[in-house]
Amino acid sequence: MNFYCVGGAIRDELLGLPVKDRDWVVVGGTPEELVAAGFTPVGKDFPVFLHPDTHEEYALARTERKVARGYKGFSVYHAPEVTLEDDLRRRDLTINAIARAQDGTLVDPHGGLRDLQAHVLRHVSEAFAEDPVRILRLARFAARFTEFTVAPETLALMRWMVDDGEVDHLVAERVWQELSRGLMERRPSRMFDVLRDCGALARIFPELDRLWGVPQRADYHPEVDTGVHVMMVIDHAAASDCSLAVRFATLAHDLGKGETPPDILPRHIGHEARSVALLDGVCARLRVPTDVRDLARLVAREHGLIHKALELRPATLVQLLERLDAFRRPARVDDVLAACEADFRGRLGYAAKPYPAPARIRLALQAAAAVNTGAIAAAAIGEGGADAIRERIHQARVAAVIAAIDAAE
Repeated sequence: MNFYCVGGAIRDELLGLPVKDRDWVVVGGTPEELVAAGFTPVGKDFPVFLHPDTHEEYALARTERKVARGYKGFSVYHAPEVTLEDDLRRRDLTINAIARAQDGTLVDPHGGLRDLQAHVLRHVSEAFAEDPVRILRLARFAARFTEFTVAPETLALMRWMVDDGEVDHLVAERVWQELSRGLMERRPSRMFDVLRDCGALARIFPELDRLWGVPQRADYHPEVDTGVHVMMVIDHAAASDCSLAVRFATLAHDLGKGETPPDILPRHIGHEARSVALLDGVCARLRVPTDVRDLARLVAREHGLIHKALELRPATLVQLLERLDAFRRPARVDDVLAACEADFRGRLGYAAKPYPAPARIRLALQAAAAVNTGAIAAAAIGEGGADAIRERIHQARVAAVIAAIDAAE
């Protein structure tokens, strides 16, 4: 048996990046030989084994044959006679199809080194077109390796895959998996640029795709185009090292602008409610995790009001905090405010402008949260039901916010 380190570990090593995980290909071996050597089998679809000491993954060299639509429509073949070159030929991109032998020799049959140096994302072979997930993976790599460009012939192949309907067979879990990973890369906007360029975004996320070309008021949005704005927002969230939930919330906060009646453009009256309705459909379709969905709904519904925090009456501020469930989950307020700040700064010329809204919201929360609700409830026993107690607590919080704002000013 011969062992070769392959894929992302070699790519990142050659780029001078930290190597997180190492994957290995085994040539000339059988499952029985690996088990006898102490490896633990873990693969479901094809033979993958964990090394007895390092616990790194070792997969038998294999080939694949397309037998049905979608990313699962493959027949996998593995045998001792499958060569390393056979195995590398089935990989997605040339930069991921470089191997290193145990003696340190690089095996690069598809020009991966050349493309690393030229900063090009290029498919290995026409087999790329057999797996629609590879479109999502390439787009995600574009978000990670921001200086890389997509080879023209690869982009043309991706467009053909979209036109051929292959992308329509992607399953929701894989779409969300790749989109969520792409959102956590250095420049998430590049992922969506690639998906738009090949036509895939209109198939997998039409609610987002239709935002490009939708105008906004230039006095609020000097960049004008809604799609451009949303990309600026998610890149600001990424630069601020925001969580996945915050980044998704920034991505989805303006979906409703894609359905604004043409006769009122460039105004977008009521887009918050439209955004929430569209967001619910997206999250159900892509099976977005509940916590991610819930934060996105709050941001979509409340971001316009939060931007106006300094203009809001104390009672309105308290009502906003109550809708955010801020008194039970104060940490979530930080996430909402992080998304709103990204929305504010993701505009042409706004990156360094003052944004006082979060400070006002936090001042109101601190004051309102200090109210002794237990004492109010105890004093109100026998003087009314739960509604009366809630109203007393609300009024006490409003009074506390009034006092805090007066003291601050």
